Amino acid sequence: METALLRSFSSIILESPISLTHFLAATVLIIVVLCFTFRPKSTYLIDFTCYLPPESLRIAKESYIEHIEMSKLYDKETYSFQVKVLERSGIGEESCVPIALHELPPHSSLHAARKETEMVLFSVVKDLLSKHKINPKSIDILVSNCSLFCPTPSITSMVINKFGFRSNIKSINLSGMGCSAGILSISLAKDLLKVHQNSLALVLSMEAVTPNGYMGTKKSMLLPNLLFRMGGAAILLSSRKRDKQTAKYELQHIVRTHIGSDDEAYQSVFQQLDEAGHVGVSLSRALIPVATKALRTNISKLGPLVLPYSEQLRYAWSIIHKKVLLLPSQKKIYAPNFKRALQHFCIHAGGRAVIDGIVDSLRLDKEDGEASRMTLHRFGNTSSSSIWYELCYLEAKGRMKKGNQVCQIAFGSGFKCNSAIWKCISDIDPTERNAWSDRTYLYPIDEVPK
Repeated sequence: METALLRSFSSIILESPISLTHFLAATVLIIVVLCFTFRPKSTYLIDFTCYLPPESLRIAKESYIEHIEMSKLYDKETYSFQVKVLERSGIGEESCVPIALHELPPHSSLHAARKETEMVLFSVVKDLLSKHKINPKSIDILVSNCSLFCPTPSITSMVINKFGFRSNIKSINLSGMGCSAGILSISLAKDLLKVHQNSLALVLSMEAVTPNGYMGTKKSMLLPNLLFRMGGAAILLSSRKRDKQTAKYELQHIVRTHIGSDDEAYQSVFQQLDEAGHVGVSLSRALIPVATKALRTNISKLGPLVLPYSEQLRYAWSIIHKKVLLLPSQKKIYAPNFKRALQHFCIHAGGRAVIDGIVDSLRLDKEDGEASRMTLHRFGNTSSSSIWYELCYLEAKGRMKKGNQVCQIAFGSGFKCNSAIWKCISDIDPTERNAWSDRTYLYPIDEVPK
């Protein structure tokens, strides 16, 4: 049987050479179709908007300290601790808190928390959609993240009700994910865009400050009070090919790391009750070492995706020298130079120590942490949206050029470290109005000594 088939096939090829041509052409065509069908779908970032609070909500350090003193909740030691943290925090005089926290005593009601959420998200969504003349009903996917404020109806429902999104929109609300939730939301939206092709996704990132003020005296739980400020961002993503012409960026990679199986990491950022029954989020002393460990794990996965082969080989060779050959001349493992692949870095503005730690770990220059430090100075720690204020800063300063790649790095409770790589695919206009436009000429500024 096999011999007969072979003879038949051979005779076809010999007698009809054109059949072989057709066969090869069909094979090539099938391969091309398969490659086209199964190639990775691109995710485009059309644009994003960051919330700019009104000047009336600013809280200078002196005003914050005065509020602490007038509250009469703290003894001398705890009062001095808070003043010291504020002075060394890296936060300037222009960060803002919601109106409810300007009152004495602070008014942390459910109604006030809703008002803050609506003020931030309604503003950025309206600005983003109106800027690009997008009908709300054309949005196919809606993802929001807010870690500690999770009302019913959800935050996505608030936005759907306000703007009249269509009834079959795919909406998801993330909570409890910490400051790294912004990249998690992008990751989720990317996966949904792969399934629902030719779609638009709107991602909303914020943290509500109003309901999360700690009223106790435990130092580790007072830190969030001193560092977190109001803010938020709206990001418009697309999987439609035609949007590549107008999009600012194309998503290259997302790497997610979760080391929550380690007890110390799991408890490093932890919402709990203190001895007096006050609810707050505790930041442990192990936070920086835990963040370093999470970053190391994340970078080990990110490196092979972005680093040139020369850097990867130098890293591998240093490991062989130190751990295999045990050569005494190899004192430490080579740290790859990520600036060989990435031009910009947006490091979560969680605090001065966090920014400095990442800059040192990645062997970056001081200028590479500028966007993060200036965001911390002007807006404070805005949680998951801080990386978007930083990207906004780079655009406003005219540093983002077509072809550049930018790395966003964020940390969050759990403990998580997430990173995203974006490639700029358009010419960014630095004169385009954004959250930094009115203060670009003032930055960068000299920081207060540590």
